[in-house]
Amino acid sequence: MRRGTGASPVRAVNIAAGVLTLVAGSAMAQTTGSTAPSPTSATSVTDKPVATATVSDDAGPQRFAVHIQSTIVGQGNPRFRAPYDGPNSLDGGGDLRETFDLTGYIGISPWRGMELWANPEIDQGFGLRNTLGAAGFPSAEAYKVGKKAPYFRLQRLFLRQTIDLGGDSGAVKPDLNVLGATHTADRLTITIGKFSVGDVFDQNKYAHDPRNDFLNWTAVDLGTFDYAADAWGYTYGGAAELAVGQWTGRFGLFDLSTVPNSVTLETGFRQYQVVGEIQRQVTIGGHPGAIQLTGWLSHGNFARLDDAVAFAAAHGGPPDPTPVRRYRNRTGIGIDAEQELTDTIGVFLRAGVGDGSSEAVEFTDIDRSVSGGVSVAGASWGRKDDRAALALVVNDISAARRRYLSAGGLGILVGDGRLPHPGAEFIAETYYDLAVVRNISLTADAQLIINPAYNRDRGPVPVFGLRAHTQF
Repeated sequence: MRRGTGASPVRAVNIAAGVLTLVAGSAMAQTTGSTAPSPTSATSVTDKPVATATVSDDAGPQRFAVHIQSTIVGQGNPRFRAPYDGPNSLDGGGDLRETFDLTGYIGISPWRGMELWANPEIDQGFGLRNTLGAAGFPSAEAYKVGKKAPYFRLQRLFLRQTIDLGGDSGAVKPDLNVLGATHTADRLTITIGKFSVGDVFDQNKYAHDPRNDFLNWTAVDLGTFDYAADAWGYTYGGAAELAVGQWTGRFGLFDLSTVPNSVTLETGFRQYQVVGEIQRQVTIGGHPGAIQLTGWLSHGNFARLDDAVAFAAAHGGPPDPTPVRRYRNRTGIGIDAEQELTDTIGVFLRAGVGDGSSEAVEFTDIDRSVSGGVSVAGASWGRKDDRAALALVVNDISAARRRYLSAGGLGILVGDGRLPHPGAEFIAETYYDLAVVRNISLTADAQLIINPAYNRDRGPVPVFGLRAHTQF
């Protein structure tokens, strides 16, 4: 994994100031007739090619669309109790980092129901300790690969075909990666190309978008969902979604990395992941909600953790999964629920378990995870476009992963070189999202990580962040 050194705080401030000036001027220049959704809407999704798009009455068919978003996150942790640091530890002496991204969304509809989208992106910056040190890492805007200078990537290039099957017709509201169109409630949607598994699976309107809601990895995604991805979170594959009445079934096949946690994806799908999900829309007291069950199986070349420990005991040194990797399966299952309680209050809950006998493949080092929280729209206090929210997360690992880490093994994000006093990782996150002007929001975010990387010897770690976001 290629990692760099962090940008200085002065450089971060200079970059942030310049970009904010640029995006503010661009956003304020937009006309009031723009179809782009407000980034402060509690239901907006800024970066997802969601096939189950919101049905509304105020959008007509589109043949072409261009949108832009930009997000800057500054995040830091003060000095905390840390009797020792390891290769994958948060910096006990304190740290300050920033990330920046600028994304284009270019979509075209060559015929009815077909959409082709490209998402070119410029990225820059680093997560705390170069995105290491906590299983529930505090910024989902921080990729596993960081660079001081801005660099270009084509993060998504996919096509989506929607086939109407009947039922009531309605207009699908335009959004990022969604063209305005009219479709029936019952429909089949097929997505093929390069995109993120999380674009289709494990969706949650209150906790799934680090550019608009929570930042922590295990608040925006199910912690045990070791979904196929490169180091930036994207992969090649396809997904099919069948919506009939209140039910939606999803199935996907995706490409794994060449080796676990790699920047390079496999060729020929010799290593792959299968994902299935079933969702039921529910209504409680006249308010909408949803519950979904997600399961996955990864087939690839990865190690059993106890084999890595045994090999290290026989040959010396800390456990290394490389020499004991074999083709095998890794499985997991999770549940995701969201429910609107009132016109301004919504809650969510996720829980999942994964195969704790083998190394994590792509996402992070978690075998059991539970998260939940509440989101409150600002209409309650006269600020209709503001939001405040709170999330609580508990992450834990298997006995085999404890043995591996205790012997000095390193995971995807964790590894203090030792683990004499293991314990579950507890995370609390709260944020306030302030709508500054049209299309521009500022978010103050605070997190507390107890037992970071499952280590009772270190922490607790407070993490403070500030996010600036614009889209149009």
